[in-house]
Amino acid sequence: MQKVSFFKSIHVKLVLIYVLLIIIALQIIGLYFSQKLEENLKDNFRDSIIQRIDLVQYSIRKEMLKKDRDPEVSPTIQQSLYPIIREFATGDINEIRVIDDRNKVLATSDISNQSIVGQRGNHEIVNQSIAAKTEIDKIALDAETKKRVWILATPIFDSVGPNGKIIGTIYIESNIENVFDQVNDINRIFAVGTAISLVITIILGILIARTITGPISDMRKQAQAMSRGNFSRKVRVYGDDEIGQLAIAFNHLTNRLQEAQSTTEAERRKLASVLTNMTDGVIATDRKGRVILINDPALSFLKISRDTTLNRPIASVLGLEKEYSFEDLINTKESVNLDISTFEHRLILRANFSVIQKETGFVNGLITVLHDITEQEKIEMERREFVSNVSHELRTPLTTMRSYLEALADGAWKDEQIAPTFLNVTQTETERMIRLVNDLLQLSKMDSREYTLNKEFVEFNKFFNRIIDRFEMSKSQKVEFKRYLPEESYFVEIDTDKLTQVIDNIISNAMKYSPDGGNIRFGVTVQENLLKVMISDDGMGIPKENVGRIFDRFYRVDRARARSMGGTGLGLAIAKEMIEAHGGNIWAESEEGVGTTIFFTLPYELDEAGEWD
Repeated sequence: MQKVSFFKSIHVKLVLIYVLLIIIALQIIGLYFSQKLEENLKDNFRDSIIQRIDLVQYSIRKEMLKKDRDPEVSPTIQQSLYPIIREFATGDINEIRVIDDRNKVLATSDISNQSIVGQRGNHEIVNQSIAAKTEIDKIALDAETKKRVWILATPIFDSVGPNGKIIGTIYIESNIENVFDQVNDINRIFAVGTAISLVITIILGILIARTITGPISDMRKQAQAMSRGNFSRKVRVYGDDEIGQLAIAFNHLTNRLQEAQSTTEAERRKLASVLTNMTDGVIATDRKGRVILINDPALSFLKISRDTTLNRPIASVLGLEKEYSFEDLINTKESVNLDISTFEHRLILRANFSVIQKETGFVNGLITVLHDITEQEKIEMERREFVSNVSHELRTPLTTMRSYLEALADGAWKDEQIAPTFLNVTQTETERMIRLVNDLLQLSKMDSREYTLNKEFVEFNKFFNRIIDRFEMSKSQKVEFKRYLPEESYFVEIDTDKLTQVIDNIISNAMKYSPDGGNIRFGVTVQENLLKVMISDDGMGIPKENVGRIFDRFYRVDRARARSMGGTGLGLAIAKEMIEAHGGNIWAESEEGVGTTIFFTLPYELDEAGEWD
């Protein structure tokens, strides 16, 4: 067993980490404490000076605002201000000066510096205070004593309030060195405490590390013995903590290794069973890319036999030999779609590739999983087409509205002839978008089955006639309605609102596309237990190859004409959903240039012996 050097042992590492963490923690605490203490002492020092200034500023202002001062009777302003500032200049304050708004020194508390009274000074901080109309302070180094002093300049206003005029400045120099001396004393005390704490910490760290490294060293010996095949040795359990649980786990490891060997073969058989019964296809190759394993679903997808597949290159089996080599497939990070559709059957597979390699990076082979995504691709294609159609349908009215609104914004609203026309077009396009959104919401509810049919039995002939009468009375074009309805009574169980919507839509389309003088024909016939309803027009008709698509969403034969008439392209799609919800069917027959006939069927009940009277 290789011996671990002292400096590489976990014992030393734990002690060093423990001590370093304590040092870092103490340093962070010390820096934070020292900084906050210094800030606090400075703030207290400044607050005490400023509070005293507030008390003396009133007296200074009063003396400076006195008028008609007679030097023979009254003292001069210097004589008046000196007692005030002298009384204030005690303790930490070295000197106070009162300076007027022209930077002239009116008084100073320093008796040895009275020569500057009446002289103009050049105090930068005073100029800054007057310019900013607020207090300005800074810490500077005294040229004579080489100690730090706090300099404060605070303006004096002729009145209390925001509109006061500056009449002078109070200039103060105070000794702040004592504050820094206090901070240094406290830092020295903290440093001594930190040193004592580190000594105690190192001693405790050594003791704590020993309790951890002892069991770990024992487990290391056990692991090395197990690697040589000796499973008789047991690890001593020192306690119930995490290390003790780890020791128990080591003792269980020997038995588990023996059990694992016996179960490996069983797991291999299970894997073979899983591959056989998977719905996805799985293909495995050797390191040269030749197929060594393929399950039944993969054979079914690719329509090949196992004998002809084994030992063939994977790229050839998948039909990718012209596009990919085996090295390309190994480096492929994305899946590859395989279209192996035939004329009778559409099939699209997604191939995902996973490389089998050793820890050294040596490639042992490739696993390919084939998943049938035919239905997903169909749904995705329909989704893209739907989004494209919705975007196209919304873009046209929005573009129109924007053009007219921009024209109105540019001044067209002032034209009494043009403005109503523009607004009417904008309103028309808005209503068309509302109809489109409502139709989309209705289709969404029908797709998700979030609707119920409020069915009731009605006599279909009367129901159908009422709808035709309504259109006949309100029609504006010269179109003749012809009815071919039976005299017998046929009862159907329907949701009258939804079926009215279906018939309204079909008749509206017939009227839109019928020329003046044309006919719209209505008929009802019976086929077994179904009523076959017919609505026919003499319009422009539909090309034969497009008849089956008129019930698709957003499909229009003549898009420009349909859009100009306000259609959304969803009416017949909604009609199809509703008819099928009633248990019927709907289809169209058309001849281009002759006309179009819409048929739909409904289950019916025959009126026997007046049962429905």
